[in-house]
Amino acid sequence: MTPARTDHDSRRQDVSEAVWRVLAEHGFGGLTMRAVAAALNSSTGLVTHYFAGKRELIAHALDILEVRTAQRPRQTAPAPGLAALRTQVLNILPLTPDAAAMNRIWVGSWDVALSDPDLFAAQTLRYERVRAGLRTSIEDAQRLGELPDGDSGRLATTVLAFTHGLVVQALFDPDRLPAATQTRLVDDFLAAFTR
Repeated sequence: MTPARTDHDSRRQDVSEAVWRVLAEHGFGGLTMRAVAAALNSSTGLVTHYFAGKRELIAHALDILEVRTAQRPRQTAPAPGLAALRTQVLNILPLTPDAAAMNRIWVGSWDVALSDPDLFAAQTLRYERVRAGLRTSIEDAQRLGELPDGDSGRLATTVLAFTHGLVVQALFDPDRLPAATQTRLVDDFLAAFTR
């Protein structure tokens, strides 16, 4: 008798949760079939039922990471334009312990994505979506007269580069870059464009 679809979906959800626990504890370097099986208190046979190999496991982990990133609590922009741009940047930064954990996993994903053409393409699309969101807020700010006219795509790339640089520095030196300092740096950075 074939297992019910709900049993399969439930078991796949259990496997996904185990993948997430391994990622959160050990990062992509520790993400193996054996580690996921151990997190499930199961055999690697169960894990290989869902993932043919490490590459599929990593692709699934990146999908989980994207979903969890989208679902995590975020600040709401008080207004369109510059306020929305500021909020988008703050929502990326490691301002809370949960956001720091999420960012550690994202930074760890860069190495695996850079070494695999399919994962590279998927990450490229993810970052294009982030830049597109930033670009929309920049264009709103330009229409509102909060930012000078200019190449919104180039500015979105600059904002994202600044943000990722700050993420990495804050992860490596959280005592020097607590949430209040990160926020002040964002405000200083954005103020430079309004002058």
